[in-house]
Amino acid sequence: MSAYPAYTMGGLCIVGGVMGFARTRSIPSLVAGVSVGLLYLWSADGIRKGTSNSLEAALGASALLLLSSIPRMSKGPVPAILAATSTATGLYYGNVIYALRR
Repeated sequence: MSAYPAYTMGGLCIVGGVMGFARTRSIPSLVAGVSVGLLYLWSADGIRKGTSNSLEAALGASALLLLSSIPRMSKGPVPAILAATSTATGLYYGNVIYALRR
């Protein structure tokens, strides 16, 4: 298992939230991007250290990002990319969790 997808998603979410705020002064973009990004980074650090529930946290962050992106997918490429990357990350960590539980 690798923490790199969670590190990548965490960085992208934080940068995206800050960029969304800078462009449109959207406080929800800033709060959501930084919050989900920090959840990804926290889970990535836990995955790297081997702590319990870190994989589940990464999967939860992916689900949270996907569920918040789906209603906005038709509004432009950014929500569609967020939905696609969160799906890919969620599938990765879901498969890792499934393989460990078997």
